[in-house]
Amino acid sequence: MNSKPQKIGLITATSLVVGNMIGVGIFVLPAALAKYGSISLLGWVFTATGALILAKIFSNLSKIIVNKSGGPYAYSREGFGDFIGFLMAWGYWISCWVGNGAIAIAIVGALSFFFPVLETNSLYSVSIGLSLIWLFTWINTGGIKESGIVQVITTALKLLPLAFVIIVGIFFFDFDNFPAFNLTGKSNMAAFPMVAALTLYAFIGIESATIPAENIENPGVVVSKATMFGTILTAIVYILATVVLFGILPTDILQNSPAPFAEAAKLISGQFGGYFVAVGVIISGLGVLNGWILITGQLPLATAKDNLFPKIFKKENKKGAPVFGLIIGGVLSTAVMLMNFTKGLVDQFQIIVEIVVFTALMAYLLTCAAYILIIIERKLHLNSWVKTFVLGGLGFLYSLWAIYGSGPDTVFYGLILLLLGIPFYLLMLYNKREK
Repeated sequence: MNSKPQKIGLITATSLVVGNMIGVGIFVLPAALAKYGSISLLGWVFTATGALILAKIFSNLSKIIVNKSGGPYAYSREGFGDFIGFLMAWGYWISCWVGNGAIAIAIVGALSFFFPVLETNSLYSVSIGLSLIWLFTWINTGGIKESGIVQVITTALKLLPLAFVIIVGIFFFDFDNFPAFNLTGKSNMAAFPMVAALTLYAFIGIESATIPAENIENPGVVVSKATMFGTILTAIVYILATVVLFGILPTDILQNSPAPFAEAAKLISGQFGGYFVAVGVIISGLGVLNGWILITGQLPLATAKDNLFPKIFKKENKKGAPVFGLIIGGVLSTAVMLMNFTKGLVDQFQIIVEIVVFTALMAYLLTCAAYILIIIERKLHLNSWVKTFVLGGLGFLYSLWAIYGSGPDTVFYGLILLLLGIPFYLLMLYNKREK
């Protein structure tokens, strides 16, 4: 049943961008970065610059292709046609529901801080993880306004412990705690790409506001602002949080801490601070799961409207939610989660997670290339090299570097994942001809 789509505004759209980027990972990432030394701060700056370039490209495209949902899918299709658009949507959609399974597992891991039994009892762990997937699937069937309210609340709550550690932590800052510039034993040129690759994954999601564009008020303006505001805010939080943690915790403690923010909060305000941050980690996971389940329904909806995905994905309920797309995504995420809790498959699961990150990077690569093509075809900004070839070229090169940095195995299996979509594309073509 189709209905007039619900609309969300700037605050909710920005919350979608921030909420989909800031997940559980940032709460443990500074510990991993501390092992490399303070050179990791340069990695953050480099990655944040690349993310802002990509955000600007998505922002510009949202003004050119107005009121069209699908984000990277819609832009790739506009630049390269149906086939590349389909492959883009196929890979991105898979990355969404596999990623949701991984997020649910991470939330269960965070909950084990309060309920240690979750570390040893797989039945409890699986039950809670699946309950969360289906809870947020159900919330999203209530329409984008319902999931938008959850996103705004969880984004605000997840930023509180980060802001607490950043602001109050300044008074506990000690330069003597700061790690040496390079602790790897390798040259600076060899260490820098390693830390830049680590920080890269924290920015996956900059495109989030462009995907449900038809459900956003005044999308030509709001989507652009939400993308830029969200990316800038996230970059500031990431960099400041890492700097403050480097100054609060001694390097040997920070490097080996499974929960560095909780460790810092304990130092600032005792046991209460540790619990405060631990709750923030859980809320952060809940928010990012809600946001990506929204995307898991919205992307195939936009693709199905162009007759490139099965028509079941474009069926909406009376609230305007792609209910069947959400349910199918939930079923597939359930399968992913069950697979991870089967002994012997954990290593394979890690490979799959890396591959789905690759598909997101491919989305950025194709979007940057499509941006230049669309500008040329529509004869926009042709007199401004900065707005076209420089911006698009930098985004393309950054995305290409990121894909290269993900490793040959990830690229190989990621391309196979994309190519597996070709039979489905041919089937869609066949069905269209039959009609």
